[in-house]
This record gives sequence, structure tokens and C-alpha cells, in this order.
Amino acid sequence: MKDAKIKLLDCTLRDGAYVVEAKFGTPAIKGIISKMTEAGADIIECGWLKDKTHEEGTSFYHVPDDIRPYLTKKDKDTTYVVMIDWNRYDTSVLPPCDHETIDAVRVVFPHGRHKEGAEIAEKIRDKGYDIYLQAANTLAYSDDDLRMLSATVNELHPKAISIVDTFGAMYETDLDRITDILDENLDDDIALGFHSHNNQQLSFALTSHFAERMRNKGRECMVDATLCGMGRGAGNTTTELIASYLNRRMSAAYDMNAILDAIDTYMPYFLENYKWGYSTPYFIAGLYCCHVNNIAYLLKNHRTNSRDMRNIIESMDPADRRQYDYDLLEEKYIENQNRIVDDESTVEELRGMLSGREVLLVAPGKSIDTDYDKVQAYIKDHDPVVIGVNAINSRYKYDYLFFVNSVRYDYAHEVYEDEFNSIPHIVLSNIKNGAEDAAAGSKDFDVIERKNRDKSGCEYIVNFSRVIKRGWEHFDNAVINALRLLTHLKIRNIAIAGFDGFRHKYNESYADASLPTLNPDGKWDELNDEIADMYRDFISSEGRDCKVVFVTESYFEKRAE
Repeated sequence: MKDAKIKLLDCTLRDGAYVVEAKFGTPAIKGIISKMTEAGADIIECGWLKDKTHEEGTSFYHVPDDIRPYLTKKDKDTTYVVMIDWNRYDTSVLPPCDHETIDAVRVVFPHGRHKEGAEIAEKIRDKGYDIYLQAANTLAYSDDDLRMLSATVNELHPKAISIVDTFGAMYETDLDRITDILDENLDDDIALGFHSHNNQQLSFALTSHFAERMRNKGRECMVDATLCGMGRGAGNTTTELIASYLNRRMSAAYDMNAILDAIDTYMPYFLENYKWGYSTPYFIAGLYCCHVNNIAYLLKNHRTNSRDMRNIIESMDPADRRQYDYDLLEEKYIENQNRIVDDESTVEELRGMLSGREVLLVAPGKSIDTDYDKVQAYIKDHDPVVIGVNAINSRYKYDYLFFVNSVRYDYAHEVYEDEFNSIPHIVLSNIKNGAEDAAAGSKDFDVIERKNRDKSGCEYIVNFSRVIKRGWEHFDNAVINALRLLTHLKIRNIAIAGFDGFRHKYNESYADASLPTLNPDGKWDELNDEIADMYRDFISSEGRDCKVVFVTESYFEKRAE
């Protein structure tokens, strides 16, 4: 037993399973269990029990015997556990505990299901396993809820129950309220644990605060952590940080060399090939107590920017945020993006002004700088209408600017304010649908609802749905959207500059290296191929009657040939 009775529970193989779909590989599963045993971790969570056949090299097991090949040497001072979801495992297949593999089972249950969770836990304990409970989304529990939870737990009398900051939404005051009520109402010999998530960069701070607050309470406690913070979304408290903290502050004696060896040997592959940890989208999840699957869906399927993501999540009922109903989420996304405006008169006005002219789309690729003289020569020879696509380059003189997302719109306004204020904009309705939606600082703009006059500083708002076409992950590519708009305007001669294609680092792809853009998790080649496919689709459908000329070299022109 460590001083202050604060135990370390490493759950890398369980919480990290969300990141890698449990596919750690046999060497990593064996090695992490072995190294954490060597480090002196009090409790090692080896993975999940699931209602499916075990696949070798994964930390999803069907029965405890599946763990045997990975658990090469047990230590009497370490407890080996697995987790089950309260309603997703058939306990009838669980054999009696023989203590040769796992010693205990952790049962996780949602808010409002503590009695059902306790019933499942009792069936498991009847088979000889120690029981640990995990109260998901403990922040949702009122004071009375916590007292009722305590009464149910006392009746079951498990080894421990853990507070869970499921959405990474807690502050110290929240943790203090929950901790104090549970400590006051739980039987003294039931341990109290804490499992955190790092959505607000508070995971380690809250975990250490919990340890400090409980060190003199006289109750055994435990804290959850994972190597390198590995876990779904924003991740968890890091094992290496909290183990060092407990060593220095609470007279623990965890072997830091063994922990660091585990990281050096087994974590580089996962760090290089998977993503977890704090990010702005997962901060939004914490801000609204939102299930991380909603955030992941918006990122993967729509590349949603932070502002739109916040608006979408905010528009959902609090109960819906805690679930993940993808149909509802898609409905909310479309509702946010496709703010309908009556754009018929706007389209007619643009059509009248551009009728019979050639249009040059100046995209933000690096070639508009490297081939600047070539582009300027083309402009001189052809006298096209010049439209800047989703960006401004101060070397160019534009007739119009075209924006498809609010991040680029705001960036252009803030960084190139003079140019932004003097050039008329064509803006999609997902950015704004009227003067009242203008971004901060753009209050002087006059939404076009009238016939021609001086166009400086005015905006033409076009429906988002008019220019997008679904079927691709990154369907809102600005150049493709601009091409579709031009076909609506009956433009037949189009030239393009700066539509280069992505290099493997986005700051090497643009004339403005600071231009905000997506990061497709390093899948730049796949992104290029997808945009090329969209361009081919445009040429064979909406653009059949258009003549498209590339002024600068383009990956997409080559792929379309």
C-alpha cells in the first residue's frame, strides 16, 4: 500500500482501445502489462470483455481465458482487471474466477442506471471476482442523485467506485462537490476513484487535485491514467505524469524507468499513426458535455470548422448531446449550413455583370507567387474578371472575392483588411444569410438587394446548396464550388490559377503559408485524389459546356486528362 492510500490504475489497454479499435498487437499488449507490472502499478486494466470472439492481438476479450497469452507473469501486489459495459456483455458466459488471469471486473454504467449496474456487478461477484464500479458522466448527478448512488453502492459493497468526467467538462468546484458528497455517504472501506478526460486541458490538474483533497480523508483512493494520455478524443491523464506526481508528493514508489521504457518501446507506433489529445473540437465537447462521437462525426464527414461545430452542438438539446444520433446530427449540420436565402435576384445580378466575360479564378496555391508574371501576362492578354477564391493575395487586383467558409472569411478580413473592405464579395449562406450575420468588423457591408451601383464593400449571398454536391468527404472544396457557381451564372470561359494540389505539409502548398486550412491527418495524397475526382465529375457534368484553361500547373488538370 502506498502512503496516503492513493492507488494508480493504468487503463491504457482499455481506454486506448477506442483509438486503435483494440488492435494493439500481441507484443504491445504483453509488453504494456509486463512493464506496468514492473513499474508497480496497483491496478492494470487489461482491456474489455465483449460479446464477440476474441481476435488475437486485440484488447477485446470474450472470456478471461483469452487474456492468458498476454499475462505472462502476475504480481501478487497488482490487481488485474477488465471492464464491461453494464448492458453489453452476457455475464452468463463468464466462468468462475480462478485468479490465474483477471482478479476483478469494472462495471461502467450511465447516469440513471446505477441500480441496473449494481445488479450486473452482483452477478459477477457471485462468480468470485472483485467488483469495481464506474459511474459515467458523474457531473450529471445532482446532490440527491449522488446520495442515492451511494446508498446503492453501500448495499452492493464493491471494492471501489470511480467518479468519471466523461465529457472532460469538470472544474475543481464540480469535482469537490461530487467528491465531498460521495466521501460523506459511502461506507469507509469502499475506495473512491477518479477518471478524467482532457477536453479542457485539466485532466492532470484535476487528478492531482483529487489526490491532494483525498490524501487526508482516511479513505483508500485510486486514480486512472494511460501512457501518453492515450484515449478517445482528448485523451486522459498521463500515467507518466501522475506516477511521478505521486512519487514526489505522496511518497509512492512507482518505477519511472519501467514506465518510460513502456513508452519508448510500445507507444511510438501509436503516436505516429493515431491521434488523440487536446484540440479545439474536443474542447467544444467538454464545453457542452457532448459525446466525443458527435465531434468525430462532424470532423470526419464534414470537416466542420470550430465556429460551426459550436453552433451545431449548441443547437442540440442537452440530452441529445450526451448521445450520438448521427441522423439527428446530420440534420443539425444541414440546418446550420444550409441557411436558406432568396438568392434569385443576386444570381441574376451577378449573371448580368459577368455575362459574356471570361473569368479567372485565382486560388491560393503557391504557383500564384512562383508564376506571378505568367498569371499577370494572362490577365493582360485576356482581360478576365478576376475572382479570388477563399483567400486574398495582396499582389493581385481582384474584381470579386469568393468565400465558402467562415474561417477563411474572417482571416481575410483581419489580415488583409484594406483589400477585404474594398472588394465586393460573393459569400455562401453557410457563412451568413443577411447583414445581421456579418462577422465582427464587417458591419459596413451592405447585402445586395438592389440593382447595380458602386460595388465596393458589398456582399452577394448565394445559397450554400446551390454550389455543393455531396458524395465526397471534402465536398466543399472552394475551387470546385466556384466552378459550379460559374455554371449557374452561365459563364462558358473559365481560367484557373493557383489550383496546384496539396503538398504533404499545407504551409508548403499556399502562397500565404499562414492561411488556415484543413489537416487531413496526413492523408494528403488521398485528399488530392478526392479533389481530382470532384473536378473530373464537374467536367463531365455541370461543366460540359465550359472551356476551362489552367494558367498555372495543376495536379488536378493532369488527373483529368
